[in-house]
Amino acid sequence: MSEQSPGEDILDTRPQELPEYAERVLQVAELVPPGRVMTYGDVAEWLEEGGPRQVGRVMALYGGAVPWWRIVRADGVLLPGHELRALAHYRAEGTPLKEAGRNAEGHLPRLDMRRARWDGGTGDEAHT
Repeated sequence: MSEQSPGEDILDTRPQELPEYAERVLQVAELVPPGRVMTYGDVAEWLEEGGPRQVGRVMALYGGAVPWWRIVRADGVLLPGHELRALAHYRAEGTPLKEAGRNAEGHLPRLDMRRARWDGGTGDEAHT
């Protein structure tokens, strides 16, 4: 019989160590200034590792503790399932938005990527 009681591993409340790549992605998310955004691909490019899907996965799993609304899809569509929460953040921070057209699903605006995208520089200029 095992010396470990059944379910003992479930009771282990030690914090799980964050994967190194996830830590790096979250650090980039924290650098993005209010009112600006980076795409998943921008973050991967900044890190010179991974790709948009890997960054998206990290944000889905661990992004709740950082300004997750600042890491976005390249097309400017608000994160499905979190649109209203994200929109509240964008409006509070003055993030550039494009108003929704009449045919837009849910009549939700999109991010104005040309004006909102941040390239990681120290200035406030848009990403080019």
